[in-house]
Amino acid sequence: MGFLKRLFGKKEKSIEKEFNEEEYEKDYELKSEGLKNILGEMHNLVGHAIIPFAIGGTVDMYYFPKHIKGTGFATMELLDPDGNGPKENRIGTYELVAFTKHDYNESEDNQTPFNLIERKACGFLTSIGNYSSIAVLNPKETIEIPNGENEQNSCLVFDLYEPNGKKFKIGNREHHLLLCMQIFRSEMDYARQHGSDELFNLLKEKGIYPYSDLDREPVI
Repeated sequence: MGFLKRLFGKKEKSIEKEFNEEEYEKDYELKSEGLKNILGEMHNLVGHAIIPFAIGGTVDMYYFPKHIKGTGFATMELLDPDGNGPKENRIGTYELVAFTKHDYNESEDNQTPFNLIERKACGFLTSIGNYSSIAVLNPKETIEIPNGENEQNSCLVFDLYEPNGKKFKIGNREHHLLLCMQIFRSEMDYARQHGSDELFNLLKEKGIYPYSDLDREPVI
């Protein structure tokens, strides 16, 4: 996987089934339970997008502060109540997760370490969420996401996120969580040359995996 073009609001057009409010509410409850089984209790506050993801806005951000040190971020809008959404990869369909080592912080200061990585994660999860509707994204692949003018692209690697072998299920449907991990360009180049598993081993040795924070030194 290489370079991701800007695709905000340009999802693949198809005949979509209409769901009623009751179906969406039931799906939300089941999806929440599925995420809780893997990531622990969800924070009671949600980072709602001003413009909904379905019509070209950003993803809503759901926070998980009790799974591992720091905070987990998850999407809940890629899969519809029938389990459709992203193009199936070699495992199936999925929602996205990312992590920061920083604890959840409700500060209104946009420049705190947590708020900075939370906005960064919202950006790349939105880009990947949009792209997932038209491209097959597999664990172990790498991707580049363009940023603003004169800004370097964001480099990420995907992985299947199944801590302790726990599967992501929505009711009786089995899906999975696709980890989106931001890394340095040198690390992405290493993964492309030697394989993502080799990079993951180095990141795990340093206690960096599965975090997306770049306030550290590259391992390569």
